[in-house]
Amino acid sequence: MATDDSKTRNSKTNDGKDGKKRGRIRETFTQIGRVYRYTRRVDSKLPWVMALSFGIPVLISVLLPLFLYRRSIVGWILTVLTGVMIGFTVAVWVLTNRSNTAVYSEMEGKPGATAMVLSNLNNKAYTFYDQPIWVDPRTKDMVLIGTSLSGIFLVGEGDYGRVQRAMDAQTKKIKRITQGSAIPIYRICVGTGPKQVPLKDLRKSIVRGHKMKLRQDELTNLNNRISTLQKRNNTMNMPQGIDPSRVHISPRALRGR
Repeated sequence: MATDDSKTRNSKTNDGKDGKKRGRIRETFTQIGRVYRYTRRVDSKLPWVMALSFGIPVLISVLLPLFLYRRSIVGWILTVLTGVMIGFTVAVWVLTNRSNTAVYSEMEGKPGATAMVLSNLNNKAYTFYDQPIWVDPRTKDMVLIGTSLSGIFLVGEGDYGRVQRAMDAQTKKIKRITQGSAIPIYRICVGTGPKQVPLKDLRKSIVRGHKMKLRQDELTNLNNRISTLQKRNNTMNMPQGIDPSRVHISPRALRGR
C-alpha cells in the first residue's frame, strides 16, 4: 500500500509539472499571437517577412543535404528539424524587432512616451525618475532626469527650443547642487527633428558611448542630491492637471492587452 501511495503521489507531481510546462508553452504561443496581431495592423509586410525568415532556413535544410552529400533518412529528418527550429527562432526574432518598431512608431509624439522608455531602463546601472524635473504647463513639454555611473542625463520631450532652454536652467541648478564637480551632464532631446533623437533610438543613445566617471558611493550621493532637487522643482513648478507618475504608456496596452 505504501508503494502504491508513493507511486500515486509521484504521478500527481509529474502531472502537475507537465501541466505547468504545457501551460507556459500555451501562454508563450498565445502571447506571440497577440504580438503578431497587433504588429500586423501596423506593418502590412509582416506576414511576407516572417514567411521568408521561416521558410529560407527550412528550404536550405531540405535541399542542402541532397545537393552536397548523401545522408540517411534519419540524418535528413534531423537536418530538416534543425532547419525548422532555426526558422522558428529567426521568425520570432523578426516579429519582436518589427513589433518594437511598430510600438515606437505609435508612441512617437505622444506625451509620456519618453518616460515609458526611460522607466524600462531602470536597473542597478541607471536610475531615471518617474516625475519630470520640468514641465511646460501650456504645451506639456517636459524634461526628465536620470543618473548612472557615466553621469547625469537630461532627456527632453517636446519642442526643441523650449526644451533646450529648460535644460539650460536645469543644468545651472544641477551644477549648484553638485558643488562644481566635473560630473558630465548629457542632454538628449527626443523627437523627429534634425537635432533630435527618435524615440526608437533613445535607449541606444543612453547606454552606448558613455564611459564610467563615478564610483558607486559617488553615484549614491548624487542620487540623493538629485532627489532633493527634483522634489523642490515639483513643489514649485508642477502644473495642474498633470500626474507625472502616471505618464507611462504600456506596450501591452497598445497591443490591446
